[in-house]
Amino acid sequence: MSTVEEKRRSIYTIVAVGLMSALVYVGNFMSIPLPNETRVHIGNSMCLLAALLFGGVNGGLSSGIGGFLYDLFNPLYTLSAPYTFFSKFSMGWTAGKLNRSGIRNELARTSIAAIFGQITYIILYLGKAFIEQLILGSPAETALVTMLKKAPSSLINGAIAVVVAVPLSIALRRALKASGFASLIEGKQERKGYFNPLTTCLTVFAIIVTAGFGIRLSADSKIRSAQEAKEAEYQQQIDELNDKLDNLCAQLGVELPEPEPEKTE
Repeated sequence: MSTVEEKRRSIYTIVAVGLMSALVYVGNFMSIPLPNETRVHIGNSMCLLAALLFGGVNGGLSSGIGGFLYDLFNPLYTLSAPYTFFSKFSMGWTAGKLNRSGIRNELARTSIAAIFGQITYIILYLGKAFIEQLILGSPAETALVTMLKKAPSSLINGAIAVVVAVPLSIALRRALKASGFASLIEGKQERKGYFNPLTTCLTVFAIIVTAGFGIRLSADSKIRSAQEAKEAEYQQQIDELNDKLDNLCAQLGVELPEPEPEKTE
């Protein structure tokens, strides 16, 4: 491959990853809230679409970056943004890799890739919910219940993602093959084994993210437990003082005046 072709391919790669990251980010906003703090959205559909079109690495980066940015700018999910990058990347990487497999039937190959990509993400997502509860000090039964509460929405999101991404990717592949993106869609990835620099860095990153997330949860849990213990101690002291005051009033034969109601204008 010439230098010009390499530069052109790099430009198309940056454009593809940037565009699909934006679609993943926007797709997360197109959601329907469900009970138990869960929701149904099409963000995962865009993750799979990126992977099925542009392969494992590019699709994984698009999925991870888009999901990471959504969590990062949402106060409810900011702390989980690094783990979201890892789990979304894993989904995209798995689907993209399987879609470049040797299965000749395009529909079968794409469907299998999408399904296994979603299974990978669901396992990581539900596993995070379970481990998070254990770190926070909940018993295993409570952690299991919490995980099962999140399972229906995860399965719904997964089913929607497969149904949307598979036919859409097949249609778009045919259109994009006629454009400059054909090299990204048809290009064969280099075989460097499982422990090439990219997978090694991602593995290290995953370990660091998981450890950091666990340490942060553990610290938050200890702080919360300390605060609750202090509050209980202060409440006990207040109750003891109230009891002593009541006994003293009873011995002296006096009654404490009732507090005056606050005046409202």
